[in-house]
Amino acid sequence: MSTSTSTTAGDLSAARSPLIGWLAVVSVMLGIFSIVTAEILPIGLLTSIGSDFEISDGAAGLMMTMPGILAAVAAPAVTVATGRLDRRFMLCALMLLLAVANFLAAAATSYGVMVVSRVLVGLVIGGFWSIGAGLAARLVRSAHAGTATAVIFSAVPLGSVLGVPAGTLVGHLAGWRATFVIMGVLTVAILVALAVLLPPLPAEHVTRLSVLTGLLRDSGVRAGLVLTFLVVLAHFGTYTYVTPFLQQVTGAGPGVVTAFLLVYGVAGIAGNFVAGATARRALGATFAVSGALIACATLLLPLLGTSHLGALALLVVWGLAYGAVPVCSQTWFAASAPHATEAATIVFTSSFQATIAAGALLGGVVVDAASPSAVMTFGGAVAVLMALCAWAAARPRREGI
Repeated sequence: MSTSTSTTAGDLSAARSPLIGWLAVVSVMLGIFSIVTAEILPIGLLTSIGSDFEISDGAAGLMMTMPGILAAVAAPAVTVATGRLDRRFMLCALMLLLAVANFLAAAATSYGVMVVSRVLVGLVIGGFWSIGAGLAARLVRSAHAGTATAVIFSAVPLGSVLGVPAGTLVGHLAGWRATFVIMGVLTVAILVALAVLLPPLPAEHVTRLSVLTGLLRDSGVRAGLVLTFLVVLAHFGTYTYVTPFLQQVTGAGPGVVTAFLLVYGVAGIAGNFVAGATARRALGATFAVSGALIACATLLLPLLGTSHLGALALLVVWGLAYGAVPVCSQTWFAASAPHATEAATIVFTSSFQATIAAGALLGGVVVDAASPSAVMTFGGAVAVLMALCAWAAARPRREGI
C-alpha cells in the first residue's frame, strides 16, 4: 500500500463528519446483518419449505450447504478479481444481488429455483464479508477503529437473535415466502443507505493469490483452520436441524420454537461480548471452552431435551458457546497474520463458509439416515475433538514456546 493512498484514506475519514462516519459503519453492519440473516434463515423455516416442495429435512438442508460452498469460493475469487474496484461500488453491487436472491426465493416455483437463489446468497456472503469486515478504519477516526470493528461484527449474533426468530415468526404467521419478501425489501433499504452514507473507497491494495497461499504455510493459520473446521462442523451439523429436533423430540409447536430460537440468539449476543473480553487475554482457552460447551449442549439434548425446560436450558448454553466462535476464529487468524489483515479475513471467511456447507451436508445425511437426536450426538463428538485440539494448540502459547 503506497503512502499517498494511505494518507488519502486517512484524510477522507478525518475530513468527514464523525456522525456520517458512524452511520456508514452502521450501514455496513446492517449489510452484514442482512447477509447473516439470509444465510441462516432457512434453519427456522426448514420444515415449512421442505413440506411445500415435498422434500426431506436432509434435502432441505442444501439451502444451508449451497451458500457455504459458494461463499468459500467467492471470498478469495471476488476479492482478488475486483481488487482494483472502488469498495463502495462493490458493496452496493453485492447488496443488489442479495435483494435479487431474496425475491427469487420468495417467488420460487420449485426447489431447484430455491437452490439457485441460495447460490446467489453464497456469492454475496464471500464478497461482502471479505471487503466489508475490514472497512472500519477507513470510515471513522483511527482512535475509534476498534469500536467500529466491534459494531460491524455485532451483526453476526444480531442475525441470530433478531433475524432468524423474526423470520420464523413471520413464516409461521404469513408463510415462509413472506419472510423472503420482507428480507428483499430490507436489503433494498440497506443498499440505499450504503450508497448514500459510504464515501468513495478506492482500493488501497490488491490481495493476490500468492499472499493467500503464503498464509497457509504459517503454523498458526493452519491451527486456526483446523479449529474452525471442527467447531463450525459441529455447530452447523446440528443447529441446521434444531427445528426438526425441537418439533419431533421436544414436542415444541411453531410459537415455542420461535421463542426458543430468540432465547438462543440473546445468549449468543452475550457470548459474543464475553468472548470479546476474554479472547484478548486467553484466546486458546476461550476457544476450547466454547467447543466444550457446544459439546455438552448437543450431547445432552437427546437426553434432557425431551422436556421444554431441559431444551431451553441447553439452548442457552449452546448460544453462549457459539457466540464466542466467530470472535475466537477471526481473532486467531488476525493474530497469526498481523501483516496481512485483509488476507487473514479472506481465509477466515472462506474456511468458515466451507465448513458451514460441510456441516449442513453431513448433518443432513445423518438426520435422514437416523434421526435429529443422532445428529446431535454426531455434532457433540466433533465438538469434543475440537475442544481437545484447541487446548493442545493453546498450550505452547501458555508456556511461552
